Amino acid sequence: MSEVKEKDNFLLYVILAGAVAAGAVYLVKSAEHDKYASAQKAISEDSSNSAYRNDVLHSGGSAK
Repeated sequence: MSEVKEKDNFLLYVILAGAVAAGAVYLVKSAEHDKYASAQKAISEDSSNSAYRNDVLHSGGSAK
C-alpha cells in the first residue's frame, strides 16, 4: 500500500491573493488619480482655491 501525498498549495494561494489585492489597489489608485486633475489645475492657477491656504484663521493657532 503506497500513499500518494498531495502537494500543499497554501503558499501559492497566499501569493496569488496578495497579487490580486495589489492589482486591485493599483487599479483603484490609478482610476482615482484623474478624478482630482481639475482641482489640481485650479489650485495651481490660484492658490486661494485650496482649502489648505494660509489665512488669518489658520495661521499660528490664532483663535477665531
